[in-house]
Amino acid sequence: MPNKNPLVAATEAGQSLWLDYIQRSMLSNGELDSLINEDQIKGITSNPSIFESAIASTDEYDGQIATLLGDAPDMTAENIFKALAIQDIKDAADAFLPVYEKSRGDDGMVSLEVSPTLAHDAAATVAEAKELHAAIDKPNVMIKVPGTRAGVEAFETLTAAGISVNVTLLFSVQRYKEIVQAYINGLSARLEQSQDISKIASVASFFVSRVDVAVDKALSAHADQAAASPLMGDIAIANAKVAYGHYQNIFNSSQFEKLSAAGAIPQRLLWASTATKNPEYSDVYYVEELMGPDTVNTVPPKTMDAFRDHGTVEQRLLSPVAESQQLLDQVAALGISLQDITEQLEREGVESFSTAFDRLLQAITDKCQTIKAA
Repeated sequence: MPNKNPLVAATEAGQSLWLDYIQRSMLSNGELDSLINEDQIKGITSNPSIFESAIASTDEYDGQIATLLGDAPDMTAENIFKALAIQDIKDAADAFLPVYEKSRGDDGMVSLEVSPTLAHDAAATVAEAKELHAAIDKPNVMIKVPGTRAGVEAFETLTAAGISVNVTLLFSVQRYKEIVQAYINGLSARLEQSQDISKIASVASFFVSRVDVAVDKALSAHADQAAASPLMGDIAIANAKVAYGHYQNIFNSSQFEKLSAAGAIPQRLLWASTATKNPEYSDVYYVEELMGPDTVNTVPPKTMDAFRDHGTVEQRLLSPVAESQQLLDQVAALGISLQDITEQLEREGVESFSTAFDRLLQAITDKCQTIKAA
């Protein structure tokens, strides 16, 4: 009897695997259907970098761009992008609708991100999120909002408005706690207005491998290598496990009990940035080590293929939180501030997505000029 597909085994262990990638051809050539039916992939996430690669590096979107320009020759690159992205998200949402209907309403989700240029403007983030939500008009779509200070405020407002949100670019346990509280506040505000809260789903996208890249760099430069070296490669996982401990506490607490009774769905932790960046670590390290119930792991195609080929499914996420906290305490004792590192990673994440968004708009502008000149 052949070994079970690890991607399927992960689902049976209680973790939902979502694909961190989207491209128009995969929606029509059977690739996405295969991932859903054979690998039991439960959703898709996207970001400006993913769309930059899909739109700028292929000609798959050129036909729709030409049509849009034919209808509105002066259409801006940003509005063209929104039209392209909304079409992909709608089609993907249709493909995942059966998954959504079979779940409690939190799988089968497809995510589209607001412009990263709005990351520090709560009001503008809310406005664009509502615009995208209305334009897509699918029950199984999440609007992605960055976990900046402004994003916390925007997330609470959007939750109260009944919009499902994927909060992205979370690096610190403290910011994650703020997001959890914003979710509870938003649901509570909606419930107080006698509005339905049972159709709202949310994930908190907690980034992993980027934390190890930054912390390992600080550890490798530390004067006390006897104390620092053994911690390398362990801190991102420990940071995530401490966050998971908070998830378990808050969503099994009396604070969430009233909301749960009204149909509220717990906001799951989603492990993001799970592609291994250090070649000395296993290429499935962050998938295996964060395997556990009631979580999501969003993985890029290369990591997904690697896990299908040689991944191991064990519920390693359930180890005692105290052990993980001890590792974080050891880093602090070395004078390395995880808070400073995670704040810097948040800034870099926003900047990286903003840069990718600018490149994407320039690529669309270039395509428009080529099409008009033809």
